[in-house]
Amino acid sequence: MNLTQKILKDHLVSGEMVPGEEIGIRIDQTLTQDATGTMAYLQFEAMGVLRVRTKLSVSYVDHNMLQNSFENADDHRFLQSIAAKYGLYFSRPGNGICHQVHRERFAVPGQTMLGSDSHTPTCGGLGMIAIGAGGLDVAVAMAGGPFNMIMPKVVGVKLIGKLQPWVSGKDIILEILRRQTVKGGVGRIFEYCGEGVEALAVADRFTITNMGAELGATTSIFPSDARTREFLRAQKREETWTELKADPDATYDEIIEIDLNQLEPMIAQPHSPDKVVKVKDIAGKPVVQVCIGSCTNSSFHDLGTAAYVLHDHTVNPSVSMTVTPGSAQVFETIARSGALADLIRGGSRILESACGPCIGMGQAPPTGGVSIRSFNRNFEGRSGTMDAQVYLASPETCVACAVTGCITDPRDLEKMGIDYKKIDEPDAYSINDSLIIPPLPPNNDTEIIRGPNIKPLPLAHEPAASFEGSVLLKVGDNISTDHILPAGSKILPLRSNIPAISQYVYERVDPTFAKRAQEAGGGFIVGAANYGQGSSREHAALAPMYLGIKAVLVKSFARIHRANLINFGILPLVFVHESDYDSIDQGDEIVMENIREQVTSDTITIKNKTKGSTIQAKHNLTPRETQIILAGGLLNYTVKHHSA
Repeated sequence: MNLTQKILKDHLVSGEMVPGEEIGIRIDQTLTQDATGTMAYLQFEAMGVLRVRTKLSVSYVDHNMLQNSFENADDHRFLQSIAAKYGLYFSRPGNGICHQVHRERFAVPGQTMLGSDSHTPTCGGLGMIAIGAGGLDVAVAMAGGPFNMIMPKVVGVKLIGKLQPWVSGKDIILEILRRQTVKGGVGRIFEYCGEGVEALAVADRFTITNMGAELGATTSIFPSDARTREFLRAQKREETWTELKADPDATYDEIIEIDLNQLEPMIAQPHSPDKVVKVKDIAGKPVVQVCIGSCTNSSFHDLGTAAYVLHDHTVNPSVSMTVTPGSAQVFETIARSGALADLIRGGSRILESACGPCIGMGQAPPTGGVSIRSFNRNFEGRSGTMDAQVYLASPETCVACAVTGCITDPRDLEKMGIDYKKIDEPDAYSINDSLIIPPLPPNNDTEIIRGPNIKPLPLAHEPAASFEGSVLLKVGDNISTDHILPAGSKILPLRSNIPAISQYVYERVDPTFAKRAQEAGGGFIVGAANYGQGSSREHAALAPMYLGIKAVLVKSFARIHRANLINFGILPLVFVHESDYDSIDQGDEIVMENIREQVTSDTITIKNKTKGSTIQAKHNLTPRETQIILAGGLLNYTVKHHSA
């Protein structure tokens, strides 16, 4: 068996591990962050469970850190009181980005984790099956329910050779994105194997599994080996280590091979993580901003690399450079090592340990500016500046660009007298968990603190006999959750207020959408391929549900968003014939009759009253998903079955 199969088999509670079949797995750990957590805990409360039933659950605060008004601070107090009431660990503001902190303090090889953040697979770098999902799925897991999914294919990524100087794990995942595209991982788990794994730093492994989310993959995983053990020993958690690897004769559904000896520094161009080229092929383009950090590249290893280059050099006068330590631990470590002084002396702006610019919370580039970032996404407008040109690259490439003021292959730094230096993990980290509040004993009398921005949870309803209405919006390929419901400092604080946040659905695509949807009493959305890629934010389904969206008809869905639509009772439909996409237009009046009967068959008949034509669509629902749709969403379904 391969490693993925071993862990899934150990946690299997229903189904057979055959690609394409639905399985249910037991979840050991859960993770939430504040942008998704508030809604997840409102949903958890609605289930009537008195305490979390996982081995460990953690509530993090790392997204909504700008406190321009009361909303974010109120949500933080709500989350802390919820954690105390229901038995979760609470990571306080300032402790760091959830994926960085979790791998430091909580991740355990061989366990499963579900997180309400699409980059939860980061902990796959430590040998976990860690999967991103919507908050409602995480709430069900906290209540003791299984996580159900379609058994993915397992892709073996065979690494041969060894990374050359100035080339890092970021370049590996960018190369995979170049080959596979942002939809190449849908229905797949990427398992890394081969001789090249042994020499790969743990920090590089985390970067690779983190950005596997951009492939649309279910998750990514590395074996738990001697490198893993060294990392856990440095975290004073060596007792959690277990050696985990694929059997010598393990097979994979597909194989990808990457020769690390030949790999060069890579960079993703605007506006997609898969628009990847070699850095040297676009070298010389002027740069105005460089940002190193995010959950992808904010480790001691990453920041130490930047500090080394800036020890005797300064940021170019044309560039504004920011650095984000991924956790309080990383912050303290670079301070004690002297790396922080080098970063400051070199002209960097030091940000707090939070998601920050990656989620549109500050540091928006100037108009039309070129920003080179060690982040994971560069969707149009995500930075906060609609016409910014955001590129994704390794910390090595980022700091090279910062020093020269233009896109620069980091290998060219040697022409400036900067020889390559490998930055090793410390033998031991300074452990200070004072910003982590452990669970209180059961049956405590903690009062849940709810600010005025925390509104009652909107509930979906069982579907009507027929769906009828207009196509409110027609969009193209690769629509992201940032398109559907943007992030940023203006909108993120409204995550616990669905009536308010729903007014921003599709704001950047069509500012009239929310108003038109409400006036029409709901309707339909038509899209093309890979609809809903990107973040796990269930608000991109929950807010459209609140606006009355009944179904979404597309060529193909991204995994998490499709699941979120089902969770909130919105019917996800796929064209039987993709050419039918061209036959339906925004404004067309359509009807789907006898919905409750049709969802029990393989196809849905859609009558276009405007065109006088008929379209066939597939729902691809499993029997369990069909029952969720008929119940009006996962919460209704769960409460019904829990009560039973």
